[in-house]
Amino acid sequence: MASASASLALLPAPALQAAPPVRDDRPWIPSDAFLAGLPEWMRAFGVPGVAIAVVERGELAWHRGFGVADVESGAAVDADSVFECASLSKPVFAYLVLQLVDAGVLQLDRALVDYHRPDFLAGDDPRLERISVRDVLRHGSGLPDWRAHPERDPLRTIAEPGQRVNYSGEAFFWLQRVVETVTGQSLDQLAQRRLFEPAGMRGSTYTWNAHAARHSVTGVPAPGAQPVVQTFRAQWPLLQPLAEAQGKPLSAWTWDDAVRALPLAQAVAPEGMFVWPGDLLANAAASLRGPVQDYARFIAHVMRRETRQEWEIAEATRQAMLAPQLAVRP
Repeated sequence: MASASASLALLPAPALQAAPPVRDDRPWIPSDAFLAGLPEWMRAFGVPGVAIAVVERGELAWHRGFGVADVESGAAVDADSVFECASLSKPVFAYLVLQLVDAGVLQLDRALVDYHRPDFLAGDDPRLERISVRDVLRHGSGLPDWRAHPERDPLRTIAEPGQRVNYSGEAFFWLQRVVETVTGQSLDQLAQRRLFEPAGMRGSTYTWNAHAARHSVTGVPAPGAQPVVQTFRAQWPLLQPLAEAQGKPLSAWTWDDAVRALPLAQAVAPEGMFVWPGDLLANAAASLRGPVQDYARFIAHVMRRETRQEWEIAEATRQAMLAPQLAVRP
């Protein structure tokens, strides 16, 4: 992430491939020579801080931070440094969905509208009726990435569902609404209980909390670029007083909470920051944040390992998660 003050690098070692590899004598831990040259590369790319983690044989093998998490304060990148994971939020949410599939709560080939029909769907688009859970997870929903004006434009398909890959954050947000409807929990509550706590991802969250506020890295522009807009970082602190007034933490907010809070949020925020309830919520497609070792632990649970714990997705489900689903077309 060249535009952030601290970049997150995840290095799964070849020992995690589907077939057992031939062992050699090369350590996958970064060498002294690599680490000695790292500061020069960081300066060349305008990245003041970096966090690196290595996963080997299904385990977190090594992690370390380098440089600073905030240019002004000089705070170092360390084990607590929290990064915005952006679209790396999606695989984590996909894992949560597959946990629910394994538990019989969701069915991969059932239409989203069978579970939840949000009021922002276009009423004259029959293809919306055919979008399945599987279509969302494989980016074959036929939906756009994001609407330019979600506060006024209904959601419509741009392609036939299930036919080709078209990347869509909108689809993941709709599936998030489905998950919250069928479980009765917010996204972050569900993630904490089903994945973050059992996997040891203690610094991860889909929302904003005190830990994230203390340890989030501060973005800086790449050399010659415009200033970085850190949307979630700017939004969440404005919402914290509203959450305290409602007596409900942001991590527990669902769509109905966001609908009620929207006018209050708009009254205290810069114009245009909050235009629809989705701007107030955790976002399955984009709002995950956490330290590098947490995401490395997630990767370890997705890769092949000799033993798996009861809370993890089934081995057949894991293999299906990594298998090609649709042809990528230009």
